Order: sequence, then C-alpha cells, then structure tokens
Amino acid sequence: MSQPVNAPGLSSPIPSVPGIPAGPAPEPQQLPPDAHWLPPARFASAPRLHPWEIPMLVIIIVVTLLAYLSLVVTVLSGSLTWQVLSVLLIPLLLVIGRGVLYAQQRVNGVQLTPSQFPEAYQMVVDAAARVGLEYVPDAFVVNGNGTLNAGASGHGFRRFVIVYSDLFEIGGQARDPEALRFVIGHEVGHIAAGHVSYWRQVATALGMRIPILGSALSRAQEYTADNYGYYTQPSGAPGVIGALSSGKYLLSAVDFDQFADRATQERGPFVHLVNALASHPVLTWRAAALRDRSRAGALWLRPKTITRGAGSGNAVPIIPPPPNPAAVPEGYLPNGMVSLTKP
Repeated sequence: MSQPVNAPGLSSPIPSVPGIPAGPAPEPQQLPPDAHWLPPARFASAPRLHPWEIPMLVIIIVVTLLAYLSLVVTVLSGSLTWQVLSVLLIPLLLVIGRGVLYAQQRVNGVQLTPSQFPEAYQMVVDAAARVGLEYVPDAFVVNGNGTLNAGASGHGFRRFVIVYSDLFEIGGQARDPEALRFVIGHEVGHIAAGHVSYWRQVATALGMRIPILGSALSRAQEYTADNYGYYTQPSGAPGVIGALSSGKYLLSAVDFDQFADRATQERGPFVHLVNALASHPVLTWRAAALRDRSRAGALWLRPKTITRGAGSGNAVPIIPPPPNPAAVPEGYLPNGMVSLTKP
C-alpha cells in the first residue's frame, strides 16, 4: 500500500483573477491511501443561482402583474381609494426610497476607500473582479448599534454595499478576516445576481409581501448570494455562521460541523414553519448548505443526511487529460480522473 499523498489542490484556494492576488487558503491536507481525485462539487466552483430562484421569481412577477392589473381595473371603474393609489405609486416610492437609502450612507456612513479601511476596500475590489462586475460598488460601514447585518442596494446606475459596524468588526486581524471577505462576497453577489435591480423590485413589490411565497424567493436569493460568498472565500463560511449564531465575540468557539449536523437533527412542523416564514434560511440549514457543496441549499424541507467533506474548501478540481495520449501517467483513469494510489 502506498503512502498518503499530499494534494495541494485539496485546500481549494480562491480562484485567481489577473492583477489580483488569490486570497489565503487552508493548509493542504493529507489524503488516505485509497483516496481518489474527485470532480468539483456542483456549487463549489463558479457561483450558481439557487434552482428555486427563477421559478419563484416568475411566479411572484406574475402575481404582482395580476395585482397591478386588478388595481388598474379598479381605478377605471371609478373606485379610487388611498390604498389603491399608494399601490399604483410603488414605482415612484421605490425611486424615492432607494435614493434616500443611498443618501443616508453617503452622509452618515464611512466609505471604504484605498485610504479608509484599505484591507476591506480591497476585499470589495477583489469580490467585484471575481464575479465579473465591470465596476467596483460603493461600500460603507455604518453604526450597527449591536446588530450583525449587511446589505446591498442601488440607486440609478449606482450599486452599493452596507456593512454594519458590529459585523465589520469580525474582519479584524485578531478575529476572522476571511469571514468578512465572505460577507462582502455575499453582498456583491446580490448585486451580480441582479437582486437589487430597480425593475426587479418593481416587478416583485406586491408578490414579495405574500407570506410563504415572498419569503421563499428571498431565501432562494440568500442561498444564491451565499454561493457568491463561498466562491469569494470558501474558508470564511464557518466564521460567518459562528458570528451570526453566537455573535462577534464567540464566533471562533462555534463548532461549524456540529452546528451544521443539527440541520438533520432538529425536526418537527414548527421547525419547517419557522423556515417557511423567514426571509433568510434558518442558520443550521444554511450551514449545512455551505458545507455540502454538492447540492443546493434546502428551501422547503430539512436536509436528511449529514454530508461532510463536500465543501468548506475541500472540493478538488478534475485533472485535465494529458495532451499526448501515449504519455499516460501511472494512475490515470479512463474517465479523466486521477487516482492518488496505484490501481
């Protein structure tokens, strides 16, 4: 039996972008003697939309358009009320609301720049480049007053990211800078996936208010943004879950695997009801999705099996076939995968 092989690719470093150095990666791990090279997990490479996002988006757009149409019919019939008028003014109210939100950050928040929180600013630049944005979104730190939160929005042609100070603090060198990189990648992902588009918000404004239906689209969008955060900094996932579940001081004490395992253990109708009514996936399910990158996050039903080693930086890319078929190295398999031990 051969000795364990050290596989440098096992740590899954952040994908490199020309002109931007790759982010830190975990130390390479030792593989057991019978290990094989594995194809990358489906959600461990380039970020993907959650499979439920587009179907839910279509349903909610249809519901919203039908609601708008019924209101127009109501107005034409002569039954104009303040409630009906306020709904018809939603496109204008959204313009005003988005403009006010952007102005609040510009006059009250601390903008990330090359000279103001330069490390975090570079994280924004890095995340934008990795997901293919042609611009760097504005980014602001605002006083969180104890709240751990972050967000993304837009106004006109501008897009911006907001990080509450209490969540921003987890990026200190004494804590978990990789978790902050994940958070920024998550919020930039909302922008890259089109979640902050004005026209998308207009088209879903009414449908998003419907219980269960609207929250389902919101959860699917959060899973999508998590895919972007994972793509930006896979090793930051445990720190983010630790911070969101136990706070900025105890995040490093949270056992990520034990926390994610509970997604399969906490059962009952009320667990599913809590998730169904939530705008974000419940944290145990979210942790399980960040660990198991072979499948999309659970939207409706809890995960049924515990899966470890399919994510959290452990996805290994396929080795490409040799250019010369005659020069097939020992251990090369017909399907293009490489055995780390002799067949």
